[in-house]
Amino acid sequence: MQENQINAESTENPEADLVQDAGAAGSLDERIAELEAQLAEAQAAVLYTKAEGENIRRRANDDIDKARKFALEKFSGELLAVKDSLDAAVVIEATDVQSYKDGIQITIKQLASVFEKFNIAEVNPVGEKFDPNKHQAISMLENSGEPNTVTSVLQKGYTLNERVLRPALVMVAK
Repeated sequence: MQENQINAESTENPEADLVQDAGAAGSLDERIAELEAQLAEAQAAVLYTKAEGENIRRRANDDIDKARKFALEKFSGELLAVKDSLDAAVVIEATDVQSYKDGIQITIKQLASVFEKFNIAEVNPVGEKFDPNKHQAISMLENSGEPNTVTSVLQKGYTLNERVLRPALVMVAK
């Protein structure tokens, strides 16, 4: 019986139905406008994020380029002191062999200090087993020592952070 009353009321007042439909249409238009605004916000956020990502990538590339370009800056600055010492030795007018020798020893100490600061190590393998990763054999000598042992070093080798910069030139026992 209630259903009949509801149906009777809705058929008796067609203007109420139109107002209700117009309200739903107005509500639908509002919902569409709201969703379009949310879509515009989301699109703007995506564009912002994309631009920010591009800026980060560009900054990272610039930092990498600067790191490559100026990687040797500190090392070069340290070497300038060694160069200054050598220049000062050349300028001196009246000296004897001993003063040159003393100056060279001081310069060698400066250079060794620079090497130590930048983890450059000297490889002087006399008496060690021959290691082709660190040594370059120039010749083999008949020797009473143990075979494949370095007997003499013709040129010292160097490593940078445990990586070979230059192998030592060595003579090896047969």
